[in-house]
Amino acid sequence: MTTTAPQGRTALFRPDGSPVRVLVVDGEQSITDLLSMALRYEGWRIRSAGDGLGAVRAAREFRPDAVVLDMMLPDMDGLSALGRLRRGLPDVPVLFLTARDAVEDRIAGLTAGGDDYVTKPFSLEEVVARLRGLIRRSGAADRRPDSVLVVGDLTLDEDSHEVTRGGVDIHLTATEFELLRFLMRNPRRVLSKAQILDRVWSYDFGGRANVVELYISYLRRKIDVGREPMIHTRRGAGYLIKPAAS
Repeated sequence: MTTTAPQGRTALFRPDGSPVRVLVVDGEQSITDLLSMALRYEGWRIRSAGDGLGAVRAAREFRPDAVVLDMMLPDMDGLSALGRLRRGLPDVPVLFLTARDAVEDRIAGLTAGGDDYVTKPFSLEEVVARLRGLIRRSGAADRRPDSVLVVGDLTLDEDSHEVTRGGVDIHLTATEFELLRFLMRNPRRVLSKAQILDRVWSYDFGGRANVVELYISYLRRKIDVGREPMIHTRRGAGYLIKPAAS
């Protein structure tokens, strides 16, 4: 059985067909509730904990496929909690939440065994996207046929990162791929520069929306040059992708 997650995203399942499991650990109940709600909307099973000891107990019982872990917990710091989690789940991917954005804090988290991180305040869309990437790379999720996005004669495989138009391979950078994926998940829908920045770029560009214009131009050179255009600009509104005019 296949299914589709919100906004056309490919639903993720364990190899046995059961929903992906995510453990959410944060000392603030409001954040835990918000994240749990957003992740359940993806069709995933969620367990939550409010401190490090509770996280270790929950992980032992729940056997999650990924963990969202706050760096600052009431009973211990996130690095200590990660160490305890790794004893029972050495390979589970961990996404850190941190209020500290200093380079040394990022390095400490990643060096200690964390796989990725987002800083508070965060975008729920970013947390979901990063978790999806971690779960896919870990091999916890089964590959499904609907991992291939298709708009007209343009195809994008979310698992293999292969892109073709009319059967011709198109080589994209990682950022170009994420931008195209976001457009193709929302065919015929106008996406604003703010939406694109929030979804595609992980870090603060200081409102410099010209980075979107720049990468749209890169995509057009690779997707549209010499062909009927698929990527369109709506002046004052944003960008959209749709099948080429016949």
